[in-house]
Amino acid sequence: MHKALFYLLIGTFISFLLNHFLLGSRGWELDLFYGFAFGLAWGTAYFLDDVKFSLPQKLGISFLGMGLLLLIGLLLFDLQLAVPSVIKFSMVFVAYYLIASFKSSKSLRN
Repeated sequence: MHKALFYLLIGTFISFLLNHFLLGSRGWELDLFYGFAFGLAWGTAYFLDDVKFSLPQKLGISFLGMGLLLLIGLLLFDLQLAVPSVIKFSMVFVAYYLIASFKSSKSLRN
């Protein structure tokens, strides 16, 4: 759990820096929100990368993460700015498991 939180924080920080300074900023608040979407996806994928979670549980928890991002985005911004955070979350989450699928253990934890 501690390592998943670490990945959430480091993912948020790195993504925020990339968005804000290299990719063109649309305001630090939005860059931080998109960075949080990246970090949340990375941390959630790492947390769920365990045999104790079944595939339906992983799917349900990832949908909860996307719903949380959409809710936060709607409260702070509008729908047009909230939806890209869900897309970022989905891409990072799927990429984590795609990369893991190339390992014989099917996990990036080992």
